[in-house]
Amino acid sequence: MARFLGYFARGLALTAPLVVTGWVCWQLFTTVDGWLGLPVPGAGFLLMLVVITAMGFVGSTFLTRTVVGMVEGLMGRLPFVRLLYGSTKDLLNAFVGERRRFDRPVLLSPRADGAVQLVGFVTQASLEAIGVTDRIAVYCPHSYAFSGQLYVVPTTQVRPLDMASADAMAFVVSGGVTGLVPSAQSTGEFATVRS
Repeated sequence: MARFLGYFARGLALTAPLVVTGWVCWQLFTTVDGWLGLPVPGAGFLLMLVVITAMGFVGSTFLTRTVVGMVEGLMGRLPFVRLLYGSTKDLLNAFVGERRRFDRPVLLSPRADGAVQLVGFVTQASLEAIGVTDRIAVYCPHSYAFSGQLYVVPTTQVRPLDMASADAMAFVVSGGVTGLVPSAQSTGEFATVRS
């Protein structure tokens, strides 16, 4: 019986991630297809990828940047829209934009004795713009969620991690169950962190 339960547990561990991933992809495909009213499964999703890529290409030209700047200026003047648009834009730029923010994984000690440590990402190496000179901003994502906490801490309580940002994020978001792979990234002082 124990052997049977072991096989079942192993099969569940192999099958569940495939089924969940397949189900999420199918839901995404059918939802986008439903929005566009296309009868071919996946055609709407493919069309969406083409349109987004084309927008990125068109958005790279000087003329389009001027128009985008005007639209962003308008969005910045509308109270609720400014919050929604700005937050969404900043979040996407943090992951895939030209000025990515989650590119410096660190180990944060929220207590002075170092007994507790969190994996996070330096998002601002300098807080002089808000009048704080001896602190940095470290974002610590929550496990199994799309949320996190931002800590403003002394630089002495943060140590750079020698790992790729994507690996650090996967480690935190998975609750620490994702395997760790050593990286050859440099671990310098925080004066070199891009802000």
